[in-house]
Amino acid sequence: MSKKNSKPLWITVIVLAAIVAFIVYQNRKDQTPINQKTSGKSVVIAYQTGVDPSKVAQANGDYEKESGQQIQWKKFDAGSDVVNALASGDVVIGNIGSSPLAAAASRHVPIEVFLITAKLGGSEALVVSQKSKIQSPQDLMGKTIAVPFVSTTHYSLLSALKHWGISENQVKIINLRPPEIAAAWERGDIDATYVWEPALSKAKATGTVLTDSKQVGEWGAPTYDLWVVRKDFAEKNPDFIKSFVKTTLKQIDIYQQNPQAFAQDQLNLEKIAKLTGSDTKDIPLLLAGNDYLTLEQQQKTLSGKFAQNIFDTATFLKSQGKVDQVKTSYAENVTTAFLQ
Repeated sequence: MSKKNSKPLWITVIVLAAIVAFIVYQNRKDQTPINQKTSGKSVVIAYQTGVDPSKVAQANGDYEKESGQQIQWKKFDAGSDVVNALASGDVVIGNIGSSPLAAAASRHVPIEVFLITAKLGGSEALVVSQKSKIQSPQDLMGKTIAVPFVSTTHYSLLSALKHWGISENQVKIINLRPPEIAAAWERGDIDATYVWEPALSKAKATGTVLTDSKQVGEWGAPTYDLWVVRKDFAEKNPDFIKSFVKTTLKQIDIYQQNPQAFAQDQLNLEKIAKLTGSDTKDIPLLLAGNDYLTLEQQQKTLSGKFAQNIFDTATFLKSQGKVDQVKTSYAENVTTAFLQ
């Protein structure tokens, strides 16, 4: 073959090699592990001030270590604020209650619950002021009760009033966030509040607990503290979500092995207190007040009647005029895909 004829052949070979190399590069790029896809960017996660064992893992930096991913934790005072941040894309994972979830899902915010932080109990309670001389539920009539609207405590308060046969218009319910509730309580502007930490401890210091979410749950209106994720983020980053679940469940298992020892560990208490603003002396009782689900319990709950529970919550909220519509099903807002 002459040099004249071989030159075009070599050019063709080089071009083909370049094309093949480009295709291989693109395939490798598409197959990059999820934690590398998000590298260079912090995953923005919204958390609240509820007391639970996973706060220790958060304080220790375990979520970052075990996922190999940078995380930017943003603190929020109310679930409704977290929902707004999720809706706008300012955060991709958020800690909210079952009531805000029901409201958000009813508005078609593209989120799904992938993990239960806790089945709520004594960590959320209805506290009445001693100055208001409220001795029984009937004494609430005509009194001012502060609660963050469309929160788990709002749902629990309305459920408790219904259980006691007290209509919403027989009391004055005002919408305040926990920091505002603490200030209003201090000033004596309110007679009662249904709230969580750290405002709960401040109210309990000078008030009396009338009921809590464990009791309300036994009356037929259970509430949960949940981790939810934007669906678009979950689809692109399943490995990160699985790592997040694994880290949380590991911490729950540590707690379940010896709850008393966990609650007596001063370091644990200090870490939880720093993140939540709670008093360290109150944390052991608050930890004991909730139920923390194991892997098997998580799978059973989320794959069971949980979607129906969201539907029931949304239906109740609509009856109270807190949401405009209720979906026929909330199954698309619940997933067990990331439970390992």
